[in-house]
Amino acid sequence: MNGSGLLEEQGWYTLYTKQMLDILIFQANSYSGNIYLFNEQISTSLVTKFYQHALALAFAIKEINENHKTLPNITLGHLVYDSYYDARLTYRSMLDLLFKTQSFVPNYKCDTQNHLISVIGGLGSDTSFHMEDILSIYKIPQLTYGTFALEDSDMRQVVSFYRVVSNEAYQYMGIIHLLQHFQWRWVGLFVIDDDSGDHFLQAMEPLLSRNGICSAFEARIPRQGRLLAINELNALASKLYLPLMDRKARACVIYGETLTIMWLSTLLTLADREYKGTASAGNVWIMAAQIDFTLMGLIVSWDFQLFHGAISFAIPSEEPLGFLSYLQKITPFGTQGDGFLKEFWEQAFDCSLSNLSMPMTGNEICTGGEKLKNLPKSVFEIHMTGHSYSVYTAVYAIAHALHGMETSRSHHRRVKRYKSVELQNLQPWQLHTFLQGISFNNSAGETMSFNDNREMVTGFDIMNMVTFSNNSFHRVKVGRVNPNALERNAFIINEDIIEWHKSFNKVRPLSKCSNPCHAGYHKRKKEGKKFCCYDCAPCPEGKISNQTDMDGCSTCPKGKYPSKDRDGCLPKTISFLSYEEPLGISLASVATSFSLITGLVLRTFIKHRDTPIVKANNRELTSVLLISLLLSFLSSFLFLGQPGKVTCFLQQSAFGIIFSMSVSCVLAKTITVLLAFMATQPGSHLRKWVGKRLPNTIVLSGSLFQVGLCSVWLGSSPPFQDLDMHSIATEIIMQCNSGSVLMFYLVLGYIGLLAIISFTVAFFARKLPDSFNEAKFITFSMLVFCTVWLSFVPTYLSTKGKYMVAMEIFSILASSAGLLCCIFFPKCYLIVLRPELNNKEQVISRKS
Repeated sequence: MNGSGLLEEQGWYTLYTKQMLDILIFQANSYSGNIYLFNEQISTSLVTKFYQHALALAFAIKEINENHKTLPNITLGHLVYDSYYDARLTYRSMLDLLFKTQSFVPNYKCDTQNHLISVIGGLGSDTSFHMEDILSIYKIPQLTYGTFALEDSDMRQVVSFYRVVSNEAYQYMGIIHLLQHFQWRWVGLFVIDDDSGDHFLQAMEPLLSRNGICSAFEARIPRQGRLLAINELNALASKLYLPLMDRKARACVIYGETLTIMWLSTLLTLADREYKGTASAGNVWIMAAQIDFTLMGLIVSWDFQLFHGAISFAIPSEEPLGFLSYLQKITPFGTQGDGFLKEFWEQAFDCSLSNLSMPMTGNEICTGGEKLKNLPKSVFEIHMTGHSYSVYTAVYAIAHALHGMETSRSHHRRVKRYKSVELQNLQPWQLHTFLQGISFNNSAGETMSFNDNREMVTGFDIMNMVTFSNNSFHRVKVGRVNPNALERNAFIINEDIIEWHKSFNKVRPLSKCSNPCHAGYHKRKKEGKKFCCYDCAPCPEGKISNQTDMDGCSTCPKGKYPSKDRDGCLPKTISFLSYEEPLGISLASVATSFSLITGLVLRTFIKHRDTPIVKANNRELTSVLLISLLLSFLSSFLFLGQPGKVTCFLQQSAFGIIFSMSVSCVLAKTITVLLAFMATQPGSHLRKWVGKRLPNTIVLSGSLFQVGLCSVWLGSSPPFQDLDMHSIATEIIMQCNSGSVLMFYLVLGYIGLLAIISFTVAFFARKLPDSFNEAKFITFSMLVFCTVWLSFVPTYLSTKGKYMVAMEIFSILASSAGLLCCIFFPKCYLIVLRPELNNKEQVISRKS
């Protein structure tokens, strides 16, 4: 049974048995305490709401005693003790319970009729641990029904300590899940100023940090057992003002004891008076399961409206059949043996029972017709609360353990023919074996059992508090923390039915230190601030963030590139120089046109092969040169279209060999012309070199050397089909990788060497007579050729993708066209358009 206001009076319940008795024994000590009001008036008062805990105990024992199938021939009784939230009184009361008859003699029991079986309680951690200090010595089962952490790791080793509620660690994770669900990253912590509050902070701070949540502030609330003067209260209220002014920290977690909410209400009321109602406006209060909305005695004018929309964790509870009717039958004149009923009735209904005590000044006379159901929930709840349900479950756990023990003893008596053992000889420590292995169905049909840590894992309900002007309220279940469920169902929340504080205009409140960084931006830490306080910086080039509040930007996966706003990835397009695009069509058209023109020139030279101009220019070399130029134009088609294995393998080798043949032919023609004129000089020894042998050797050797280079290239590191993901951000370039860059430039360099030699020889032969001299045309053609390929190298290196391929095709076409036009078009002009000049007489006359 619990006590009053700012001075909490923690209670516990003891169960004992009397063999062959069918009467219910209800015995209680006085239940009173002091409360400190704003005007410093002190009044004796109890917390009326906690009276239901004792009623739940009595109701459970009444059910068990009336059900002879559960404990036949056994009657349960109970005593209610009060700790007054004082360690000394707690220890003394425990010793009184165990040993006192007429006088207190530790470790001796004299003529006592009470047979102690178990103890239920206390509601708070301090009281429970004080009780455990005594009960663990005698191994008496202690079933605690309060939601608090086991602050001492050694407590798990105490075999007599049981908990009929879930471990508070599940509540911690529920708070974390709740904050994450609503994206509340900047939260305030109101924590009770004792060891349990320290434990809460030690447990929560790492959890908050690991889940990206920061505590905006930590405010301490006094313990229930402390009394403060009005100046101390005002000073404490002033300390709360500053953190509450952080309007970014809308979500506030409250962790404390059962009456912590009364402390907080007091302090916030004082702060509102001091700061004109701005201290507590517009907050979302997240309350631990131990905290309850309650008023007591004269404190009925406090305004709970500031807690409207609060979200609280609660012990799951069900309504046992018959409990409501049991409460409705309670009257101050009809219930005997209840030492708390008179004081409860007077304070709950603010009246005086004149026939039991002197009327309180100014109070009306209690008629006895008052109804519990008419009381506000802050004064008394007609429906069973979570803590009362835990007491109810604890009683049944003990009853089922006793039933299991009695069944086991009966079995042994039948099998081994033992003599009947009197129940008075039963020792409390014998109950542990049956408690640890107990499993039973509660009134809701749930299977209840203790785990290896002697805890019942029942989880927590998540409730939304809707308050009313008369200080009553209504709880709406909006979620559930169920540790026994699968991970995806361990935390459930229904946001749609949550009613927020009116200051939020029915919109989910924000609780963040910084505005969210939208997609395309990332968080940049502020120096000297917690990690939840940050600036937003745009993602660097090449990276994206596709969610809000990203810690950093990431690169796109392979095959994708960042969007313009850097808030997502777009699929890259596969790029190659195709025949369908304008550039590909243009290059293909030019290559086709020059191929046809080269074919026409070759046909013209074949048709007029017996004319002096054709004969004077070495018909065989001319034909080979024209064929190589035709192949050069056609080789450009190897670079167009989608690259394949075959085309990549042949591209560069075919280009290198064909161009080497073309330039070798030009060199041979130039050398032939030069030798022809030098051999005509008197006494020249060069006549033996004049003929077909030298030109053929030059063409053949020049081409075969390139064939050798290409063979080494293809044999060692041949070109292959490749996908370039990085050169262009938005495209995947399908290209031919040269394999060996060195071999590529050796092949290209060899062609350049032949071109430079040809240009040099032609340059020195440019002043020979015109009729048989091609040196001028060759000089100009090689100048064009060398200019094209010297420009090709830097341009090729500076371009990417299909434009690199287009550049190589253009260089092939331009250099080949330069040779064709500069060498052959002047001759075609004479052959086709000036045939009268293509005869021996004209040639000789021009020479002379």
